[in-house]
Amino acid sequence: MTEAIPTVHTLPMTRNTLFDPADDLADLRKASPVARFAYPDGHLGWLITGYAAARAVLADPAFSSRRELQHFPIPHPMMSAEPAPAEPGSFPEMDPPEHTRYRRLLTSQFTARRMAELTPTIERIVADHLDAMDRAGSAADLVQAFALPVPSLVICELLGVPYDDRDQFQSRSLVMVNMESTPEQTMSALGGLRDFVRGLVRAKRAEPTDDLLGSLATASGLDDEELTTIGLSLLFAGHGLTGNMLALGTFALLEHPEQLRVFTHGPGLVDSAVEELLRYLTIVHIGPTRTALQDVELEGQLIRAGETVTLSLPAANRDPDRFDDPDTLDVTRGGRAHLALGHGLHQCLGQELARIQMRVAYPALFSRFPTLRLAVPKEEVPMRRTMAFYGVHSLPVAWN
Repeated sequence: MTEAIPTVHTLPMTRNTLFDPADDLADLRKASPVARFAYPDGHLGWLITGYAAARAVLADPAFSSRRELQHFPIPHPMMSAEPAPAEPGSFPEMDPPEHTRYRRLLTSQFTARRMAELTPTIERIVADHLDAMDRAGSAADLVQAFALPVPSLVICELLGVPYDDRDQFQSRSLVMVNMESTPEQTMSALGGLRDFVRGLVRAKRAEPTDDLLGSLATASGLDDEELTTIGLSLLFAGHGLTGNMLALGTFALLEHPEQLRVFTHGPGLVDSAVEELLRYLTIVHIGPTRTALQDVELEGQLIRAGETVTLSLPAANRDPDRFDDPDTLDVTRGGRAHLALGHGLHQCLGQELARIQMRVAYPALFSRFPTLRLAVPKEEVPMRRTMAFYGVHSLPVAWN
């Protein structure tokens, strides 16, 4: 056993560059990919920065996802000294067999066939927003004009959410993911979103529809509260992951013009570029966390039962032991070995939906606006440093 290992007292989040993880994470990974971590609530657990160790934890059922066992790695107004178990339907915070029951029902809705059927709709939504940007002039905030509304409309299409209700979802969900929101603001936004989705579930029970939420409402055996929580989770995930990737990925390509040229001129590089952007940017930068259900040895360290581990996915996806020249954006790299969308039982359920949207949106954006550029100095782009998903608050762009 290795005895002398570092103890980290604050999760490193301060970035010296726009797209790279905090320098402290790389230093820590080199010194000890499995290090002691003092959580804000006083719990002494572990911080994992190495790829092999992170992948092992995500794949090992000896590490639990149950909410009531976790310790949050940064101070948060909603953090409780004694976290409650996940509410019915919140399957990402559960272990088998409860997790398995929900996951099986939902996996049947995220089939390759359903995703393929959604592709023409995604293409139409993307084209409509590019048309609107073109009509509005030669400048826009890409977040508000494109990156947020596109995935929001796609997930609403998948679930059967009325088009006119998208604005209230977007505004409330932004409050939910902002780590600087007060407890009152967070609870108000959550309550409003829950009421909205609950009403949607009841409407679909009364008048069944041929969409994901309508199918679950009529055939799954789940009650209203379970479906409400599931719908809320899917809305939040669809909005947060893809929206931030569309904006931050565009920013990264604009700041790497040689890679943008390769991407836009290289045949068959769309899939490869999407995977590389997911790896390089790794926007889930706070967690995930797991808690050991039994003693587990990891990279020479003994993780004892009851100890929580936090995985730094940005650090793991920049591990030179797994990726050659990991700090370089290379759209020809390709491959799905990265952990940006998780791994194992809890791998992102909507990962293929996210990928399809990026495969459609990036080429369409740069094809429509080949002269797309930042409209402000890069240092003036406001970054989402304190939020659950790393990204940009706004991205002012212009074109000829």
